[in-house]
Amino acid sequence: MDNILLIFLCLIMGLGMQRLAAFPKNGHLALNQFIIYVALPALALFYIPKISISSNLLYPLALPWIGFGLSFLFFYFIGKRLGWPKRLIGCLIITAGLGNTSFVGFPIIQALYGEEGLKTAIIVDQPGTFVVMATLGLITATIFAKGDANPKQIVSKILLFPPFVAFVIGFIMNVFKVDFSDHFQNVFQKLGATVTPVALVSVGLQLKIDKRSQHWKFLRLGLLFKLIITPAIFFLLYKIILGGKGLMVDVSVIESAMAPMITGAILASNYGLKPKLSSMMVGIGIPLSFATVAVWYFILNAF
Repeated sequence: MDNILLIFLCLIMGLGMQRLAAFPKNGHLALNQFIIYVALPALALFYIPKISISSNLLYPLALPWIGFGLSFLFFYFIGKRLGWPKRLIGCLIITAGLGNTSFVGFPIIQALYGEEGLKTAIIVDQPGTFVVMATLGLITATIFAKGDANPKQIVSKILLFPPFVAFVIGFIMNVFKVDFSDHFQNVFQKLGATVTPVALVSVGLQLKIDKRSQHWKFLRLGLLFKLIITPAIFFLLYKIILGGKGLMVDVSVIESAMAPMITGAILASNYGLKPKLSSMMVGIGIPLSFATVAVWYFILNAF
């Protein structure tokens, strides 16, 4: 409950700070850089060395990769057919393809499934959503921001992307079964904990709800795909086609129904991929997702 309250409070604070003359007009840019260069790498260095990888984790591990692939196919072909600008296509691919599997996902999963469910949620998020954002998300942002798929530039951006660098270090430590000292782990945990409030304040600073905005029809389609179509596909794939059962499968389906990823929206915004739309996807998608996640939870229980 505390985390859910934090989400709404930080969004409201960000909205309120838009009206403060003392706060820099582009202050969200500094907050975004802090998240990418400090908070997210700290989060990776804290969690990745601790994850136990096994074949039982294929359901939660595959979910973010499949989800992003579905988003790419859906919005790329629709966008090309309807003649959408590349920045709009890229924005929707990233924001609808990356789920908020930690900031919103963790407290919801913990409330619904307890500590055991949270262990599965961490697998969905850290080696899943987090790595997809740092690789496929970054590649998509680079390509659709400039419309130029320069392989060397893309590889360079991935290799120098701070969260990805931190993931590689954490993964190597995981392979060799080593971890940082308790003092460093405490520091990384505290720095990583700043992601949620700082990211949400940044989103609130950028969120402007204009009823006459041209973004509304794209927002509706993006949220329809993220909150309804995506979990429906995973419900059919995991529960019906593959016949999956148990807590791990149920948690994976619920995680697929989460609102758009905050840091995914920040990535899109940093690359100029319709910043207003990306902020709306998060700012409106988060509160709306509480209702849609509840529906999917009841569907899973009834099945």
